[in-house]
Amino acid sequence: MRLRTLLDTHSLGLKLLGGEDELDRTVRGVMTTDLRDPSRYLSGGELVLTGLAWRREPEDSERFVRILAGAGVAGLAAGEAELGAIPDDLVQACARHRLPLFAVDEKVSFASITEHVVRQVSSERAGDLAAVVDRHRRLMTSGPAGGGPEVVLDLLGSDLDLRAWVLSPTGRQIAGSSLAGAGPELPAELGARLAGEHLAAARSGRRGPHRITIEGGGAQRLDEGRGPGDGWAGATYSLFPIRHEGRDLRQTLLSDWLLAVEADAGDWSEERLDLLHGVTQLIAVERDRRDAARTVRRRLAQEVLELVQTGAPPAEIAARLRVAAPVLLPGLGAAPHWQIVVARVEWEGGDVPGGPVAQSLLEEVLVDPGTFGPEPSDRIAVAHTGDEAVALVPLPAVPEDSTDTATTDGLHADHLLRAIHEPLGRGLDGDGRLTIGVSASVHSAEGLRGALEEARHARRVAAARPGRVCAAGHEELASHVLLLPFVPDDVRRAFTARLLDPLRDYDRRHRAELIPTLEAFLDCDGSWTRCATRLHLHVNTLRYRVGRIEQLTGRDLSRLEDKLDFFLALRMS
Repeated sequence: MRLRTLLDTHSLGLKLLGGEDELDRTVRGVMTTDLRDPSRYLSGGELVLTGLAWRREPEDSERFVRILAGAGVAGLAAGEAELGAIPDDLVQACARHRLPLFAVDEKVSFASITEHVVRQVSSERAGDLAAVVDRHRRLMTSGPAGGGPEVVLDLLGSDLDLRAWVLSPTGRQIAGSSLAGAGPELPAELGARLAGEHLAAARSGRRGPHRITIEGGGAQRLDEGRGPGDGWAGATYSLFPIRHEGRDLRQTLLSDWLLAVEADAGDWSEERLDLLHGVTQLIAVERDRRDAARTVRRRLAQEVLELVQTGAPPAEIAARLRVAAPVLLPGLGAAPHWQIVVARVEWEGGDVPGGPVAQSLLEEVLVDPGTFGPEPSDRIAVAHTGDEAVALVPLPAVPEDSTDTATTDGLHADHLLRAIHEPLGRGLDGDGRLTIGVSASVHSAEGLRGALEEARHARRVAAARPGRVCAAGHEELASHVLLLPFVPDDVRRAFTARLLDPLRDYDRRHRAELIPTLEAFLDCDGSWTRCATRLHLHVNTLRYRVGRIEQLTGRDLSRLEDKLDFFLALRMS
C-alpha cells in the first residue's frame, strides 16, 4: 500500500505535517516504538508509530529521525496524546531527512492504525502470491483474511489430499487440516518430536522442507542418506519453515511456526513445492497479523513492569492491572490473580539480543498444550528489558469462601519444562541457552514486586543447573534457602511477600486482623486456648481466622515447617 492511501482513510485521523512529495512510498509493515534507537527492529518500509516518550529534549528529534531515515522506513506517525501538538523540532527534523510525518489524533489508538495497515498489506501480499500458485487461487482468496490457517490447510486436504498442521516451535498445534474419516488433531508427543527435528534441521543450515520418518521412539531424516524404501514403516512428514526472511536465524528460530505435511516431499514436482511454499507465505501473513495485534498487550506489560520496578504506589499499579485484565481475560467478572514468568535466552558470543527472542518465545510457549489455535497465546502480556523477558500471566480468581485452590495454582515450572525441553533443546543445541523462572500466584498489586523478584531468583536457580533448557519455580525457594549465607535480599523479600501479602490485603479490605492473629498464635506455640485468651476471642472465632489464614496462603498451621515459614516471614517483614 502507498502512504497517501492512509490520508484517504478518514477513520484513522491522520494529519500530514510534512513530506507530501514522498507519499508514493510503499508501506510494507507497521511498528510501534518509544525506544530512542529502534534500528535493530527495523527492516525498511515500515510505518513507525510513536508516542514520543523517547523525546526528552529538542535535540532528540534529530537523532531519532536520522535513525529512522537510515533504516529506510516509509513514514513516521506521532501521537498527540503525550505532548499535545507535535513539536516543531520533530517536524523540522523530518523535513531535513525527507521523512513523511503524520500527526495521530489522541482519540485514535495505535492499535486501530496497526490493524488497518496489517490488513491492507496482508491483502496485497496474498495477491502477489496468486501469480505463483495461480491454479490454486482459492488459497489466496480464502487465506488469512477469510478464516485463518485452518481454511488454507483444509483446502490442501480437499485439493491435494494432504493432511497438514501448523505447529509452534514446541509442537503445539495451532491449526490442522482433516481428510474424510480422519480428525485434524496431531498427538502432542508427535508434534513435539516434529518440532524438535525441524529446529535441529534448521540449525544445521539445510533448506526446507525437511523430510522426517517417525517410527517408534526415533526419527530418521530422509535427507541424511536414507530413503523411504529402506525399511522404515512409519509415516513420513515434510516440514516447511514459516519464518521472517532476511533476519539472523537465532532471532526468530525459537518462535517461528512450521508447516508439517504428512507426505514425502522428496519426489514432488517443482510446481507442488512452489504451491506449498506459497502456503507457508500465506500463513506467515497470518502470523504477522497476530504479532501486530500483540502490540497492545506488550505495551500493557511494559507499563506494569516499569511501575513495579520503579516502586510505584500499589494504587497506581492496581489501576494499570484493571486496564490489563479485560484485555487479557475478556468477559471475566472478578479481578484475576497474577503470575510472573521470567525468561532469558543467551547465545554464545552475545551478538544477538536475548530480550526480543525471549519475549517472542514466551508468547508462544505459555499456552495450555491442550489448547488449539493462535488466540489462546494472546491471553498473556510479555515485555522485555535488556536480555530478559517478563510475562504477566492472568489467572481467573476463585471466590474467597472457596476451598478449591486449583484455579489459582497457575503455571508450574516442571510442567512447563516437560513441554518445551526436548524441542527447544534441539534448537538451542550448540550455542544457545534458555532459563526460566516461575513465581507463585499473587492476587493484588502489592504482591507483584515480590512475584517479580521471586521469578527472577527462580530463574537464577535454573541458570545454575546444567543443560540447554532449564526452569525453576517458586516452590524451590523453600525456607531452608533463607538460612544459607549470602542469599540475596530480593529472595527474602519475595518469600515474605508470598506468605504475608495475601493476609495484609485481606486485612486491609475486611479489617479481619489476620496478621495480629497469626503473630499471637505462633507466640502461643499453637495453643488455641492461650491464644484465644490473649486476643479476647472465642475459640471458634480464632479457629475461623486461622482457617482463613491457611486458605489464603495454602499452608497448614498444624505443620511445624509451615509454622517456621510464617515465623521467619514475620521476623523479616
